[in-house]
Amino acid sequence: MLAPVLSPTSPTADSLVTIGRILKPFGVRGEVKVESLSDVPGRFEGLQTVYLTLPHEGATPRATTVTHVRKVTAGYLMKCSSFSTPEEATHFRGAWIQIPVSPELPRDPDTFYHFELIGLRVEDPDGQEMGTVEEILEYPQHHVLVVRNQEAEFLIPANRRTIENVDLDNQCLHVASKEWWDISHAL
Repeated sequence: MLAPVLSPTSPTADSLVTIGRILKPFGVRGEVKVESLSDVPGRFEGLQTVYLTLPHEGATPRATTVTHVRKVTAGYLMKCSSFSTPEEATHFRGAWIQIPVSPELPRDPDTFYHFELIGLRVEDPDGQEMGTVEEILEYPQHHVLVVRNQEAEFLIPANRRTIENVDLDNQCLHVASKEWWDISHAL
């Protein structure tokens, strides 16, 4: 089974980015079918160590060595050192596949990981708190932020016209206009 990540130098859940999810066991050798959640081409190629997080077990990331990965029609097949039979692999159904965030990778300053946006406070142009980003929905044209407060849930298109600024240091997202907010409350 997987060993817990206990080393002080090991990444924490906050420093991991989710790149996939284990769907189900495949075959008799302990491979698992994997759904990619990454938009980075070749993200799964060359993986050596990943962290598996089982949501139903307290969400503690656990390290495992990737033995091999191969691309198939709908996703990937992956084999890890932590499981060698379909029965062992079944235990990891639904596990998130995560890797450490790599700060040295170049990134557009207006691009953010989902985990960086979840939990941010949302403020209108007047500085009034509107709620908290609870979820991110992915659509072909752009992502949509699900923002909740005590009274309502509303959707914010994640584009430059709607979002004025994302301030990760102060855990705040500033929207450019309240027009969509006023319309959503009228519905």
